[in-house]
Amino acid sequence: MGEAYSIKRIIDEQGNLIDANDKSKIDQQIVHDGYYHMYRIRTFDKKAKSLQRQGRIGTYPPFEGQEAAQVGSALALGAEDWIFPTYRDHGAMLTHGSDMTRTFLYWNGRVEGCVPPAGKKIFPAAVPIATQLPHAVGASWAEKRKGTTNIAVAYFGDGATSEGDFHEGLNFASVFQTPTIFFNQNNGYAISVPFERQMHSKTVAQKAVAYDIPSVRIDGNDFLVVFLEMQIAIERARSGGGPTLIEAVTWRTGAHTTADDPTKYRPEGQGAKVVDPIIRFERFMKNYGYWDENQIEAIHNRVEEEVEAAVKEMESYPKANVDDLFNHVFAELPAPLKEQKESYFQLLRGE
Repeated sequence: MGEAYSIKRIIDEQGNLIDANDKSKIDQQIVHDGYYHMYRIRTFDKKAKSLQRQGRIGTYPPFEGQEAAQVGSALALGAEDWIFPTYRDHGAMLTHGSDMTRTFLYWNGRVEGCVPPAGKKIFPAAVPIATQLPHAVGASWAEKRKGTTNIAVAYFGDGATSEGDFHEGLNFASVFQTPTIFFNQNNGYAISVPFERQMHSKTVAQKAVAYDIPSVRIDGNDFLVVFLEMQIAIERARSGGGPTLIEAVTWRTGAHTTADDPTKYRPEGQGAKVVDPIIRFERFMKNYGYWDENQIEAIHNRVEEEVEAAVKEMESYPKANVDDLFNHVFAELPAPLKEQKESYFQLLRGE
């Protein structure tokens, strides 16, 4: 079964089109937008890791290496579409319109970081694994019942396919033919568990067969194939064709989080031959005449100024309210949590 799902790609590691006829499918504006957003979220990611190491934000999950998958998928969406991200998909969230300052605030422990800009249908990042998949199905089903053409995309990793929510989400979407796209970023590890220990299936894409929905396996480091295959899935969903499962095979260069040590479970040198998705796209741009040195320099300057301004604004906020850890969950705080809260404040007072 797995052999039937070969990886689709449009550009190779050296930035060359595999099929010259694909040139006609490529819009120049999309190329420039793709590069801008990939460089933007890479710069954000690097800054966030630096801030965490300096103790200026909390534990942080880096996504370096997954920029093509996140930007290519999010850039294909319409302004009225929903996204349901994991804790690692802030690159997709930023591409779809999340505020950068609020994204930094999220990783600084502030509730403001969960609030999307007005009019944006961006669900708060899901830390529990796979819980966002049924939510995405529900939102897209609601859109279908309201008669809109809006769709929802659920992001998830390979480890999420071991959760019941994955199967429940796909089954519900299949039965009710909801306009949902299940976008899997398969980077080969669910924290420290390698893919082959996560499932006996050779691919994630083949899991769609049980639910009789279309699926495709793509090179998640190839921005163009991600964007174009996402467009196909979106058009199918908008036209009443139901859900799609996309498996984007990628590679996260760093740790699961800044609290993790991947050298304990990743063999030395694994991933060394993977070409960075941004370098790969730069090669493509240079090979086919999309590269403009002045324009690229302007993008770099603009992005770096934006990131520094967002950090400055984030750090201008007062310290987070510790009460937020305890409030807004129960109508009346249970006794054990009351004791925990009081103990915490006693600690702060030095008692």
